[in-house]
Amino acid sequence: MRIAAFGFRSLPSTDGSAGADKFVEELLPRLVSRGHEVTAYNRRYRNAFLPIEEYKGVKIKTFSTVQKKGFDTLFHSFKCTLDIIIHNRGDVVHIQNGGNSIWALPLRLFGKKVFVSQDGVDWKRDKWPWYGKIYLRLSAFISARIPNMVIFDNVLARSYFEKKFNKKFEFIPFGSEVPEVEEDPELLQKYGLTPGGFYLFVGRFIPDKGLHYLIPAFKNSGTNKKLVLIGGSPNPSPYEQEIKAMANANVIFPGYVYGQDTIRLMKACYTYIQPSDVEGLSPVVLSVMGLGVPMIVSDIEENLYAVEDTVTTFKQGNIDSLTEQIHFAESNYSRMKELAACARTRALQYFNWEKVTDDHVRVFGGEKLPDDHHHAI
Repeated sequence: MRIAAFGFRSLPSTDGSAGADKFVEELLPRLVSRGHEVTAYNRRYRNAFLPIEEYKGVKIKTFSTVQKKGFDTLFHSFKCTLDIIIHNRGDVVHIQNGGNSIWALPLRLFGKKVFVSQDGVDWKRDKWPWYGKIYLRLSAFISARIPNMVIFDNVLARSYFEKKFNKKFEFIPFGSEVPEVEEDPELLQKYGLTPGGFYLFVGRFIPDKGLHYLIPAFKNSGTNKKLVLIGGSPNPSPYEQEIKAMANANVIFPGYVYGQDTIRLMKACYTYIQPSDVEGLSPVVLSVMGLGVPMIVSDIEENLYAVEDTVTTFKQGNIDSLTEQIHFAESNYSRMKELAACARTRALQYFNWEKVTDDHVRVFGGEKLPDDHHHAI
């Protein structure tokens, strides 16, 4: 197949990247390895872009976009849509983010097979203003009607859409495997860290991620360990300034860290914490599970679906509850490690990138996945 993909920020990941970028970084090169021709569309911001034309066999085209949150995606996707139509970059178009589903209409009119990956109920995310939430509700209606198929990465969101639109959609989760990496003591020294001496979060600094719960809970716990928050805001953000103002000397902000260095930090941390209010199927959570690293997550449905009973959880949005779980991790670490081993077994059994790729090939080819697909999860 000839496949064109857009709707993410950058392949490979760069500043501001999120779950969609991690997803395409795993999926698209694997599609190439199966003999398909893949073109990916990167975004160029004023101060952030990758000057590359190829990545692991994937052809890269880069178009500039605006800085304005939300509008950057739409403007870039408009350019991608025109390029795909005018230059016939692919017969199959894979779009990340249901907010881009509006572009499925012109693509289908020009004979393209269009598939949209939807990671959750986007209008519930606090990062969007009221007009953004209205647009995303409209996009959900378009997603349900115009593309050849919508692919969900968690069954909860899929169930919501199926009931709302009385239509069947596909479910393909993220994978959990990460490459083996050698230890790098200099990486920890760079940030003043020691193995097992810090808690960790990796992700964007947006309200959905719950960092305004994590920092107070960490401070309230009285632990002598450090808290490392990897990432930042995709655009300049008052929220990022607010959470940095909450921090004390034991909270470290290294900025963006990528690839193997992220994995090294995950493996070296005492416990990973995911305090989200809203998630799809978090690729970071799956990666931590796959590494067998102890973890604390908020008890939202999407997290519970991923981890089942293999990690400790706290009540969503409840700082006291998260503080209690940090205390539990400090005093019951052998139990935390037992749970982490169970999480790793679960992750590698059910969330596998090679199977994820094969399932996408089947769906792109017009095949329906069986009704009992991943029923064991």
